Amino acid sequence: MKRLPPLAALHTFLVTAQCCNFTRAAQQLHLTQGAVSRQIAGLEEHLGYPLFIRQARGLSLTREGQEWLPRVQQVFSLIEDGVQQIGAPRGTLQLKAPTCVMRWLLPRLMEWQALRPDVPVELTTTIQHGVDFRREGFDAAVVYGAEPEGEALKLFDEQLTPVCSPHLLAGTTPLREVADLAGHMLLHPTRDERDWQTWLEAAGSGLEIQGRRQHFETLDMAIAMASQGTGVAIGDWALIGDDLVGGRLVMPFDLKVPTGKGYYLAMPGKVAAPGLLELVAWLGEQARRR
Repeated sequence: MKRLPPLAALHTFLVTAQCCNFTRAAQQLHLTQGAVSRQIAGLEEHLGYPLFIRQARGLSLTREGQEWLPRVQQVFSLIEDGVQQIGAPRGTLQLKAPTCVMRWLLPRLMEWQALRPDVPVELTTTIQHGVDFRREGFDAAVVYGAEPEGEALKLFDEQLTPVCSPHLLAGTTPLREVADLAGHMLLHPTRDERDWQTWLEAAGSGLEIQGRRQHFETLDMAIAMASQGTGVAIGDWALIGDDLVGGRLVMPFDLKVPTGKGYYLAMPGKVAAPGLLELVAWLGEQARRR
């Protein structure tokens, strides 16, 4: 049986894959860039294949790296879940949410904690879009998809729209009409390309998406690359509102396409934990203000 890779190296891989940049990964890990590079090289040597393609403007995952990423995310999600839930202080609300909603949820939870320090919240992130309250000890969970059964508050509908950095929009390559997308890198938050295909069909475009494109495992990674001017990402308007207001991203087109899916704050069918209903009502109000 092959020896398992070091946990520290796997964590370095996870952070680096999310940043696609050794320098930013080093800053998050409080290590030198050289230390991060050596850990990744050691992990690649241990596994016997490269995990990253080194490029002048950053990094991209190899096929093996893309296969490793969701597995490593799940491992650390389980570890974090154990740390947060086992022995959690009594009275702390346990909230679960998929990583795709973090751009919207995390700033608002920080604001909630500033307003209500007496109702602390422990947040567990996951790549999963659902929750099973029968086996998961959460007080509430943000879920994505169709409306869930049981107690749930609808936060907002998913509405797809292309986004890019202001610098890309102001660049020399035109991006005034849908057909101009053919001259840009298309960034996909999933490997199946369904989000871009859905938007292009709604826009009445026959544009093929077989040209320059890059796939990511999460929406956050695709949006992060778009904000750096790498290409045009397809994102959920409700989740990137703060980036649009802050000027980090712009919408080259006005069309927002609803998918029929949405984000819901689900609760188990039992007596709510103290402070939970207040938090749910407050997040609902924040969603209506977006």
